Amino acid sequence: MPKITHLNYVEPWLEVVSTPADWKKLGQAELLRMVYYMHVVRAFEEAVLNLEKAGLVHGPAHSSIGQEGGAVAPIMLLGSNDMITGAHRGHHQFLVKGMRHIDSADYDPRRAPLPQTVHDFLYRTLAEILGLADGFCKGRGGSMHLRWVEAGAMGTNAIVGGGVPIANGLAWAQKRRNKGEVTFTFFGDGGVNIGAVPESMNLAALWDLPICFFIENNGYAVSTTLEEETKETRLSSRGGAYAIPAYRVDGMDPVAVRLASAMAIERMRAGQGPTIIEAIVYRYFHHGGSVPGSAFGYRPKDEESSWMEKDPLERTVREMIRLKWLTAEENQAIRRHCTEAMQETAARLTEGEGAKRRIRPALWPKPEFRDQGLRGDLSEFAGARFEELETASGPVGEMKFIDAVARVMGRRMETDERIFCMGEDIHRLKGGTNGATKGLADRFPDRIIPTPIAEQGFVGLAGGVAVEGSYRPVVELMYADFALVAADQLFNQIGKARHMFGGDSAVPLVLRTKCAMGTGYGSQHSMDPAGMYAMWPGWRIVAPSTPFDYVGLMNSALKCDDPVLVIEHTDLYNVGGPGPQEDLDYCIPLGKAKVVRKGSAFTVLTYLAMTRLALQAAEDMGVDAEIIDLRSLDRAGLDWATIGESIRKTNSVVVLEQSPLTVSYGAMVTDEIQRRFFDHLDQPVQRIHGGEASPSVSKVLERAAFVGLEEIRAGFARMMADMGRPVAADAASAA
Repeated sequence: MPKITHLNYVEPWLEVVSTPADWKKLGQAELLRMVYYMHVVRAFEEAVLNLEKAGLVHGPAHSSIGQEGGAVAPIMLLGSNDMITGAHRGHHQFLVKGMRHIDSADYDPRRAPLPQTVHDFLYRTLAEILGLADGFCKGRGGSMHLRWVEAGAMGTNAIVGGGVPIANGLAWAQKRRNKGEVTFTFFGDGGVNIGAVPESMNLAALWDLPICFFIENNGYAVSTTLEEETKETRLSSRGGAYAIPAYRVDGMDPVAVRLASAMAIERMRAGQGPTIIEAIVYRYFHHGGSVPGSAFGYRPKDEESSWMEKDPLERTVREMIRLKWLTAEENQAIRRHCTEAMQETAARLTEGEGAKRRIRPALWPKPEFRDQGLRGDLSEFAGARFEELETASGPVGEMKFIDAVARVMGRRMETDERIFCMGEDIHRLKGGTNGATKGLADRFPDRIIPTPIAEQGFVGLAGGVAVEGSYRPVVELMYADFALVAADQLFNQIGKARHMFGGDSAVPLVLRTKCAMGTGYGSQHSMDPAGMYAMWPGWRIVAPSTPFDYVGLMNSALKCDDPVLVIEHTDLYNVGGPGPQEDLDYCIPLGKAKVVRKGSAFTVLTYLAMTRLALQAAEDMGVDAEIIDLRSLDRAGLDWATIGESIRKTNSVVVLEQSPLTVSYGAMVTDEIQRRFFDHLDQPVQRIHGGEASPSVSKVLERAAFVGLEEIRAGFARMMADMGRPVAADAASAA
């Protein structure tokens, strides 16, 4: 017989139930504020649903009616410097966080109409939900992307679980500041099982972050029941797996939620790490809109009515009346003040009656606002010193590319304490897998942060740090392909954040990654990521081809207030080239290409390791090609002035990239050239690229998949032949 020992979780897993004594101890003033805030939320949500029924809400309206207690109870304990993130059903959390920011303790909701500050707040919130210019995000965020940084409401999120890694980043910054601030991230039962959430829980526990993972367990992910989602339906059980203390509570009991929240906040403010709260709540309506779930057949009517009997607002009112702290007439007065405020708010935003009711036309955003704020205006570069190799003010000499990577990062970390580096294995192996952080862990032990294998978790965390604004993260993805693991955080969150939340919020994040074609690592470790990132307008992309350019472009990336992808290439790491011997403080402008070889036969547009090979091929073949190193690859960063000047001179273009035909960067550039410069082209834009398949592990198949010197020579020969100027066969095949 085996010896069996029952194991217990390291941290407690507790159920919290309130008693009548707890209600009395909380006191009249706090319970009155709870009632007031819940009335505000209820009246607001009813107004949204009325507008939705009138066809005036464009897009979904995820009502939080029934779940107000789960928002009011914890957020009433937070200050403006404490932060929250929410999910798609997040009106109630946003409203309560905003109310806490503007509310005056002198205001008595029983005696007087809502203050003008509250009217203005409700107006801006409803305007955002309706997609109007006066909204908090200027109409771009709508119902699912509500953000008010000054109040600590850092964004609700349409991606299930998508805001959780970002909240981890907020908490990371709070811990670094060490002022006792905390973060709550709210998400539903449907979000518990998505990869971003367990990755974030693990990181929060590992690094003792002051974050509460608040699960609003309303029993349904749209129409899928909790029992269909997971075997263990007590979702707070997840805490045990990550050594996080967890509390399970009746979310229809605001006092019980408050008690659990107070315990969680006490731990977090004391520096004891994260917590989990699972609040059992119920949404009264279907996933979106004003129709009950029973109308769709997935919920019985008696279930809905039984939950409504537990209504958190009515329960709190009953308890206050029982304690003689509130009268029915006073409650009706609070209700009236809130509904009248919402009626006035809706009237400010709409006009007409009945079927003819419409949004006031003057309130819509102007169409020309469409692209504004996709990225910053680079005003942060005012006063920056720009250098080029040919005119460098400091001494230049041969240096290894990889040494430039480590040296410039070390220099910037010396001069800017906000910068830190995060990634897998970057603290060991003499600077990570390639030496990019060589020596930095010894010099900056608390700013070289190794991570577990959790790309979605730590990339999203870095995104949260960036939007919080106090620090500047540099994230290393060991291989470019790993971006696909973290794609939601890279593209749905980080790439879209500035534009989605109104266009004014900086996202200063640098992502380093490498293209590893030719290393034998196969299909999932060899990607050139330029084409993929270029599809997302929020990202700036730089691809240095020399040590000198790497230093200048990395300095610019670290100065930029937009997310910047810095692509490196394994073929360049151990290659020597011109680099700065002393001066590591200059920049190279983002959006500035460089003519690295003048010529008149045709223009070559390329980047990264292909620049060196293009130069070699042109010299070997004696071809008078003009070669342009693009350096900045994002759509906004393409230097059309330099490119256009060359095309008007040569009238022929070839776009050279090493990567396969799929996820191609060159396809985008080719399309743009032919539309911009059609009248100056003597022939269609030509392309040199790899095969359709990703590189294989087999040395022979891998070499067949990507572009090397032979393919470049052949492409150059085709260009010359198409112009009626064929090169000699020996030149085309020269070694």
